[in-house]
Amino acid sequence: MGPGQNCTVRAEWVAAASIAAGAAALGYLAYKAILCKDKASKAMVNPNIQKDNPKVVHAFDMEDLGDKAVYCRCWRSKQFPLCDGSHTKHNEETGDNVGPLIIKRKEA
Repeated sequence: MGPGQNCTVRAEWVAAASIAAGAAALGYLAYKAILCKDKASKAMVNPNIQKDNPKVVHAFDMEDLGDKAVYCRCWRSKQFPLCDGSHTKHNEETGDNVGPLIIKRKEA
């Protein structure tokens, strides 16, 4: 093998590696664009609460809360926005560790 042939073989390998890398990048982008959309919609946090609204918002006056208020953060409560303990089942099924938001008045 002469010096000229060695450069030709090296150039062919570089070209083949470049084509393979480009094909791999295009395949990955196609995978992300096509297949990952389904997973994103299945991973929604809010399964069914006020789905007709663009954003779920609840506001309360501090005076109306009383001494303690417990709010749902798992989006599974049948009494949303108040917690009914649904996070316990959710955590067992998913391995998650979500719990409620507890707001209480400072003791004087």
